Amino acid sequence: QVQLVESGGGLVQPGGSLRLSCAASGSIISINTMDWCRQAPGQERELVAAVSSGGITNYANSVKGRFTISRDNAKNTVYLQMNNLKPEDTAVYYCHAKIFTPVTMYAADYWGQGTQVTVSS
Repeated sequence: QVQLVESGGGLVQPGGSLRLSCAASGSIISINTMDWCRQAPGQERELVAAVSSGGITNYANSVKGRFTISRDNAKNTVYLQMNNLKPEDTAVYYCHAKIFTPVTMYAADYWGQGTQVTVSS
């Protein structure tokens, strides 16, 4: 059984910063890509940022220059540093990872429970 547990969401004023964390635990052989997605009310879930096992990153155009994704492979943890937050960043943020386990023996998709980020004055 694999779990992704997120933390770090909350309420912040425009221009402020937050750091999200997501730790994977359980019977893990290896983790491929880890990423953060978000979903605002009435909108589809969108990819915010992703990082490969080798550290290659990519970002949605809307967050480039403001958000930074990183990972600690030793801790099976991915982070999202969010700076200069805007009201349009308000959403539920989900952690996602492709993880090899002894059960599946392929890189299956796992999701966290989501954490609310609200940017408002």
